[in-house]
Amino acid sequence: MALAGIERRLIAEALGSCLLAAVVIGSGIMGERLASGNVGVALLANAIATGAGLVVLILTFGPVSGAHFNPAVSLAFCLRGELPMREGAYYATAQIGGALAGAVLAHAMFDMSLVQTGTQIRTGAGQWIGEAMATAMLLMVIFACLRSAPAAIPYAVGLVITANYWATSSTSFANPAITIARTITDTFAAIRPEDAPAFIAAQLAAAVATVYLARWLYAETPQAK
Repeated sequence: MALAGIERRLIAEALGSCLLAAVVIGSGIMGERLASGNVGVALLANAIATGAGLVVLILTFGPVSGAHFNPAVSLAFCLRGELPMREGAYYATAQIGGALAGAVLAHAMFDMSLVQTGTQIRTGAGQWIGEAMATAMLLMVIFACLRSAPAAIPYAVGLVITANYWATSSTSFANPAITIARTITDTFAAIRPEDAPAFIAAQLAAAVATVYLARWLYAETPQAK
């Protein structure tokens, strides 16, 4: 399939991913600066801002592209037969590029070096399990709402991410594009570049597993493409 005809959707995915990364990283910077060393307060600010930002961004860009902003979500829709694989690859490229731009934007807002290297250590089986759980919960919420309450998706997604900032050992990245963006910041939201591949592997594995779990749970059949 040619690229022509999906430019608006790709731009929406890039813009949404850019603004989401800017919210994640920017709220982490602001929270850390205002929390006077209290990591719990900084995390609370980061979680609330990210959840609220997701609601707004999904409401804004959802009518254009579906507001995935997340290669794991796009992969899940490809596996469900609702997004062609080639378009899914375009979506993922736009999401990653947008998220990287969002990290740079956050740094520019706070007069910091535009591109940094994350030094926050995030590794170990516990955190990988946390990422799998966070990604699975995100996708199950989306699939469930698509069946019964599509209009609730923005709010449900914002709430599940906010909850999992606190409920998971990894603080719920649940998004390969945002994970990559967080490798180029050395702020509250950072992750070391060498730790990112395991996070992304956990996210993608959970996405695949959740598609098939939801198909069995809801007795779904894939749509023909």
